[in-house]
Amino acid sequence: MAERRRGGQEPGFELPLLLFAGFRSIIDALHRDLAAQGHQDLRPAYGFALQAVGREGASASEIGRRLGVSKQAAGKTVDKLEGLGYVERVDDPEDGRRRLVRLTARGTDVLVRSAEGFDRLRAEWVGVLGAERVGALEADLRRMAPAGAFRLDAERWFAG
Repeated sequence: MAERRRGGQEPGFELPLLLFAGFRSIIDALHRDLAAQGHQDLRPAYGFALQAVGREGASASEIGRRLGVSKQAAGKTVDKLEGLGYVERVDDPEDGRRRLVRLTARGTDVLVRSAEGFDRLRAEWVGVLGAERVGALEADLRRMAPAGAFRLDAERWFAG
Protein backbone atom coordinates (compact mmCIF):
# COMPACT_ATOMS: atom_id res chain seq x y z
CA MET A 1 0.00 0.00 0.00
CA ALA A 2 0.97 3.64 -0.23
CA GLU A 3 3.50 5.24 2.03
CA ARG A 4 2.33 7.13 5.07
CA ARG A 5 1.60 10.80 4.73
CA ARG A 6 3.53 13.40 6.63
CA GLY A 7 2.86 13.16 10.33
CA GLY A 8 2.30 9.37 10.24
CA GLN A 9 -1.32 9.56 9.09
CA GLU A 10 -2.42 6.72 6.81
CA PRO A 11 -4.04 7.63 3.50
CA GLY A 12 -7.85 7.60 3.84
CA PHE A 13 -8.38 5.15 0.99
CA GLU A 14 -6.57 2.38 2.87
CA LEU A 15 -9.25 1.97 5.55
CA PRO A 16 -12.01 0.68 3.25
CA LEU A 17 -9.51 -1.49 1.37
CA LEU A 18 -8.25 -3.05 4.61
CA LEU A 19 -11.80 -3.60 5.88
CA PHE A 20 -12.73 -5.24 2.58
CA ALA A 21 -9.58 -7.39 2.60
CA GLY A 22 -10.38 -8.58 6.12
CA PHE A 23 -13.95 -9.35 5.08
CA ARG A 24 -12.80 -11.24 1.99
CA SER A 25 -10.24 -13.27 3.94
CA ILE A 26 -12.96 -14.45 6.33
CA ILE A 27 -15.56 -15.11 3.62
CA ASP A 28 -13.09 -16.91 1.35
CA ALA A 29 -11.88 -19.14 4.19
CA LEU A 30 -15.46 -19.93 5.21
CA HIS A 31 -16.42 -20.88 1.67
CA ARG A 32 -13.38 -23.13 1.29
CA ASP A 33 -14.50 -24.94 4.44
CA LEU A 34 -18.12 -25.15 3.29
CA ALA A 35 -17.03 -26.55 -0.07
CA ALA A 36 -15.05 -29.25 1.73
CA GLN A 37 -18.21 -30.05 3.76
CA GLY A 38 -20.38 -30.62 0.68
CA HIS A 39 -21.53 -27.07 -0.07
CA GLN A 40 -19.23 -26.32 -3.00
CA ASP A 41 -22.06 -24.64 -4.92
CA LEU A 42 -22.71 -21.95 -2.31
CA ARG A 43 -21.63 -18.39 -3.16
CA PRO A 44 -21.32 -15.52 -0.65
CA ALA A 45 -24.40 -13.77 -2.03
CA TYR A 46 -26.41 -16.94 -1.46
CA GLY A 47 -25.50 -16.87 2.23
CA PHE A 48 -26.99 -13.39 2.58
CA ALA A 49 -30.10 -14.54 0.73
CA LEU A 50 -30.49 -17.61 2.97
CA GLN A 51 -30.30 -15.35 6.00
CA ALA A 52 -32.94 -13.09 4.43
CA VAL A 53 -35.26 -16.11 4.09
CA GLY A 54 -35.09 -16.48 7.87
CA ARG A 55 -36.38 -19.15 10.16
CA GLU A 56 -40.07 -18.65 9.34
CA GLY A 57 -39.65 -18.17 5.59
CA ALA A 58 -40.45 -15.09 3.53
CA SER A 59 -41.98 -14.04 0.24
CA ALA A 60 -39.72 -13.04 -2.64
CA SER A 61 -40.77 -9.42 -2.04
CA GLU A 62 -39.77 -9.63 1.62
CA ILE A 63 -36.44 -11.23 0.69
CA GLY A 64 -35.83 -8.43 -1.81
CA ARG A 65 -36.57 -5.77 0.83
CA ARG A 66 -34.30 -7.46 3.36
CA LEU A 67 -31.47 -7.62 0.81
CA GLY A 68 -32.12 -4.18 -0.67
CA VAL A 69 -32.76 -5.59 -4.17
CA SER A 70 -35.77 -5.80 -6.47
CA LYS A 71 -38.36 -8.56 -6.19
CA GLN A 72 -37.15 -9.80 -9.59
CA ALA A 73 -33.51 -9.99 -8.46
CA ALA A 74 -34.56 -11.77 -5.27
CA GLY A 75 -36.68 -14.15 -7.36
CA LYS A 76 -33.71 -15.07 -9.55
CA THR A 77 -31.59 -15.79 -6.48
CA VAL A 78 -34.40 -17.86 -4.97
CA ASP A 79 -34.67 -19.81 -8.25
CA LYS A 80 -30.97 -20.63 -8.04
CA LEU A 81 -31.15 -21.59 -4.36
CA GLU A 82 -34.19 -23.76 -5.03
CA GLY A 83 -32.35 -25.51 -7.85
CA LEU A 84 -29.44 -26.19 -5.50
CA GLY A 85 -31.76 -27.59 -2.82
CA TYR A 86 -31.27 -24.85 -0.20
CA VAL A 87 -34.85 -23.48 -0.25
CA GLU A 88 -38.32 -24.55 -1.30
CA ARG A 89 -41.42 -22.61 -2.29
CA VAL A 90 -44.60 -23.50 -0.42
CA ASP A 91 -48.11 -22.08 -0.13
CA ASP A 92 -48.47 -19.53 2.65
CA PRO A 93 -50.81 -21.13 5.21
CA GLU A 94 -52.14 -17.66 6.13
CA ASP A 95 -52.69 -16.38 2.57
CA GLY A 96 -53.41 -18.86 -0.21
CA ARG A 97 -52.55 -16.25 -2.87
CA ARG A 98 -48.98 -16.00 -1.63
CA ARG A 99 -45.98 -18.31 -1.87
CA LEU A 100 -43.36 -18.52 0.84
CA VAL A 101 -39.71 -19.38 0.44
CA ARG A 102 -38.49 -21.65 3.24
CA LEU A 103 -35.16 -23.16 4.10
CA THR A 104 -34.78 -26.86 3.41
CA ALA A 105 -32.75 -29.13 5.66
CA ARG A 106 -29.79 -28.42 3.34
CA GLY A 107 -30.33 -24.66 3.74
CA THR A 108 -30.45 -24.94 7.53
CA ASP A 109 -27.38 -27.18 7.49
CA VAL A 110 -25.29 -24.66 5.59
CA LEU A 111 -26.34 -21.81 7.88
CA VAL A 112 -25.46 -23.85 10.98
CA ARG A 113 -22.10 -24.81 9.44
CA SER A 114 -21.52 -21.16 8.50
CA ALA A 115 -22.16 -20.00 12.06
CA GLU A 116 -19.73 -22.62 13.37
CA GLY A 117 -17.18 -21.60 10.72
CA PHE A 118 -17.47 -17.92 11.60
CA ASP A 119 -16.89 -18.81 15.28
CA ARG A 120 -13.77 -20.79 14.32
CA LEU A 121 -12.45 -17.97 12.11
CA ARG A 122 -13.05 -15.40 14.83
CA ALA A 123 -11.11 -17.66 17.21
CA GLU A 124 -8.23 -17.66 14.71
CA TRP A 125 -8.22 -13.86 14.71
CA VAL A 126 -8.24 -13.93 18.52
CA GLY A 127 -5.29 -16.33 18.41
CA VAL A 128 -3.30 -13.87 16.29
CA LEU A 129 -4.47 -10.50 17.63
CA GLY A 130 -5.70 -11.36 21.12
CA ALA A 131 -9.21 -11.30 22.55
CA GLU A 132 -8.97 -7.71 23.74
CA ARG A 133 -7.97 -6.33 20.33
CA VAL A 134 -10.60 -8.34 18.45
CA GLY A 135 -13.26 -7.27 20.95
CA ALA A 136 -12.19 -3.64 20.61
CA LEU A 137 -12.25 -3.90 16.81
CA GLU A 138 -15.79 -5.32 16.91
CA ALA A 139 -16.93 -2.63 19.34
CA ASP A 140 -15.42 0.10 17.18
CA LEU A 141 -17.05 -1.26 14.03
CA ARG A 142 -20.43 -1.47 15.80
CA ARG A 143 -20.00 2.15 16.84
CA MET A 144 -19.16 3.30 13.32
CA ALA A 145 -21.66 1.16 11.35
CA PRO A 146 -25.08 2.70 10.80
CA ALA A 147 -27.78 1.33 13.09
CA GLY A 148 -29.79 -1.38 11.38
CA ALA A 149 -27.30 -1.73 8.51
CA PHE A 150 -27.41 -5.52 8.78
CA ARG A 151 -29.63 -8.03 10.48
CA LEU A 152 -27.36 -9.84 12.88
CA ASP A 153 -29.93 -12.20 14.37
CA ALA A 154 -28.88 -15.47 12.72
CA GLU A 155 -27.85 -16.94 16.07
CA ARG A 156 -31.37 -16.35 17.37
CA TRP A 157 -32.81 -18.32 14.44
CA PHE A 158 -31.10 -21.48 15.61
CA ALA A 159 -30.96 -20.93 19.36
CA GLY A 160 -34.70 -20.34 19.68
